[in-house]
Amino acid sequence: MKELYIPDGMEVEQALSRTTDLCIAAHQDDIEIMAYAPIVQCFGKRDRYFTGVCVTDGAGSPRSGIYESYSDEDMKQVRAEEQKQAALIGRYSAQYLLAQPSSAVKNSNSPALVSELREIILACEPEVIYTHNLADKHDTHVAVALQVIRAIKGIPAEKCPKKLIAMEVWRSLDWLCDEDKVAQNTSAHPNIAAALLGVYDSQITGGKRYDLAAIGRRLSNATFFASHDVDETDSLAFGLDMTDLIDKDLDPEEFIQNYIQKFSADVSARIRSLS
Repeated sequence: MKELYIPDGMEVEQALSRTTDLCIAAHQDDIEIMAYAPIVQCFGKRDRYFTGVCVTDGAGSPRSGIYESYSDEDMKQVRAEEQKQAALIGRYSAQYLLAQPSSAVKNSNSPALVSELREIILACEPEVIYTHNLADKHDTHVAVALQVIRAIKGIPAEKCPKKLIAMEVWRSLDWLCDEDKVAQNTSAHPNIAAALLGVYDSQITGGKRYDLAAIGRRLSNATFFASHDVDETDSLAFGLDMTDLIDKDLDPEEFIQNYIQKFSADVSARIRSLS
């Protein structure tokens, strides 16, 4: 069931209008995996507020243990409650649960979803939007990113976000050339980072240790970021600036292929220089 949850009980209009950082993600827990940097940057602040949007309903979640016999309807409810717990722990300004089936999200001819996302963006008017990256290997993640791009393109320029940043879930952005990485410090409040992921018991018990994997990736990103420099932080998330997709008339496939080809050229140049 579609829902708007406001953890601190603020009036809806104010909770949305105070939003500075908006994350639009496919599944329950994607927000906490990929957008911990903006969550923690807003945590406890009076001038920055984070709002999350979870697009799908969670019906297709893997399940085992105590959840093994749960129906799709049961899982929808469990996952929605987990997402709301995360929003409460992270002190989000608001949390949308759009409860769309994945099949609808992956339908490119989905004007209703695009319209809904556009309305959310206009209600929040965030400075930055975070979403999935176009090189992610999960179809629903890429579909959400494409729907977000379509939604923003229909918004007047003066109401568009200043930045659109793509983040990591089902594929790291470590492969990007270093100058193209948006490196985000995720070292603050490690207890909150663990708690945000730990509420997703249905996934952890279900055999997917996203809690360990997401934090491990951030630690790995920090250590392997610069080979000849001392680490400045012990935890990093990588993003990719996709603002050009809303500022310019660019094709999403061409946009991401440019970065893939740049990476390929970098690898080839290094091998040639050392051969």
